[in-house]
Amino acid sequence: MTDQRPWLKNYPTGIPANIDPDAYACLTDMFDETFTKYSDLPAFTCMGKTITFSELDTMSKQFGAYLHSRGLEKGDKIALMMPNMLQYPIALFGALRAGIIVVNTNPLYTPREMHHQFNDADVKAVVIAEMFAASLEEILPKTSVKTVIISNLGEMQSFFKGKLVNFMVRSVKRMVPEFNIPNTVTFKEALSQGKKFTLDVHKGNPDEVILLQYTGGTTGVSKGAMLTNRNLVSNMQQVRAWMVPFLKDGKEVALSPLPMYHIFAFSVNCLALLSTGAHTVLVVNPRDLSSIVKEFNNFPITLMTGVNTLFNGLVNNKDFQALDFSSLKLTVGGGMAVQRPVAEKWQKLTGCFLAEGFGMTESSPVATVNPLDGTGRLGTIGLPMPSTDMRIVNDAGEPLAIGEVGEIQIKGPQVMKGYYNRPEETAKTITSDGWLCTGDIGKMGEDGFFQIVDRKKDMILVSGFNVFPNEIEEVVAGHPKVLEVAAIGIPDDKSGEVVKIFVVKKDKSLDKDELINYCRQNLTGYKVPKQVEFKDELPKSNVGKILRRKLRDV
Repeated sequence: MTDQRPWLKNYPTGIPANIDPDAYACLTDMFDETFTKYSDLPAFTCMGKTITFSELDTMSKQFGAYLHSRGLEKGDKIALMMPNMLQYPIALFGALRAGIIVVNTNPLYTPREMHHQFNDADVKAVVIAEMFAASLEEILPKTSVKTVIISNLGEMQSFFKGKLVNFMVRSVKRMVPEFNIPNTVTFKEALSQGKKFTLDVHKGNPDEVILLQYTGGTTGVSKGAMLTNRNLVSNMQQVRAWMVPFLKDGKEVALSPLPMYHIFAFSVNCLALLSTGAHTVLVVNPRDLSSIVKEFNNFPITLMTGVNTLFNGLVNNKDFQALDFSSLKLTVGGGMAVQRPVAEKWQKLTGCFLAEGFGMTESSPVATVNPLDGTGRLGTIGLPMPSTDMRIVNDAGEPLAIGEVGEIQIKGPQVMKGYYNRPEETAKTITSDGWLCTGDIGKMGEDGFFQIVDRKKDMILVSGFNVFPNEIEEVVAGHPKVLEVAAIGIPDDKSGEVVKIFVVKKDKSLDKDELINYCRQNLTGYKVPKQVEFKDELPKSNVGKILRRKLRDV
């Protein structure tokens, strides 16, 4: 009989074949254990300000108690719309401890995107960085949001530094557009008011949904992947098991430049590394490479996560090249494919292997990772995580032999419960016997290493973020001078892919600049098309469906 899990023979020493998905009944049990075990150690640092695990414990309870005082009940939804700030983990853990379902939201969303997500999830409360509050003001009356908490970069700092930071952000850099939202409180005020109450920490069950993480899935509009306690506990355990042989409890310093509202950083940095007592250094803006260089100078960074575009930018940065990397022992890339030249340059510069992983929001997200002991294979997505099965299937869903090319499917305790309020979409994505259909085309080698060959779905991957053609096309089609449009992804050295649109004009006066400006008003920056090509007509099937594949082949 063919070995069903050939990857196990290549597991590094000390990595178990399986984890216990029921090690904790709920994430809040892990929080309680971690905050107690590492009480006096630093938990998170941002812009020079550090909070300990004990302080995180106290403040998250205060925040959870405040939410209850505002009438939020267990099972209600709260959107967290912040870059990497100290307020994020406090709000996250506080909301979960209060039994509130978290809806991670990209703060760069346009009002249109925000409106869709808030209404689809029935969000009742929002924590939002003040730089993005003007967008919220536009759509607030059309949502169910009753509680708005405004955070700012300076409020968690010391008094004088906080004043200086906010003055620079508001008055010098003018990063905060004017807004007027009544009945808001600042994050710091919420913590202060929360001190008046005692939080009855919610103890959930394994199958309880605690996170709605929005994604395009394999097709269509953005929808909420329902991630349960068991899903997130499992993936935390899997990532931790993969890393523990190379880590020392309570001794690691992890750099987190990726935003924690992204599922990769959420699961790896905010949960798995937290559970080992790691000190996480948050970077507010990962595009500011100087801030990353600064943190390497400030702390002995031992572990870093990121995406290919970030690693590529760093290896070509002179200040980064001059750093001392003697403390760095683990680097993990996810969110998008790690390019071989980038991985090779990274290892040559830092002396640290850049291990590529693979996953989806629907798998909480990590499904595979290259070994971290230096035996990883460049050009592959590595080996399946403990307690994870993977296979390659043909179009009929039948398993294929080793080496054959087909769709990658995943099965394990980290696979989502389904899409929120979308049973038909769930049925298309998860088979009746529990296999998650990824839509990615790949193959498995004799040694169990998986490799992605192509994508079955039309999803465009820009710097680790999913961009779906349907959404782009819907926005562009709303321009009064557009007759038809099709969107595809094209290769890009910096971001992996960028969006290109093909447009048939309704009005001949339409030009590229007018169309791009329109898109900027309605789409987050990474979704805005970088290339526009005008055509007399678009290729279609015999039933009139636009054939994107023919546009890609041009």
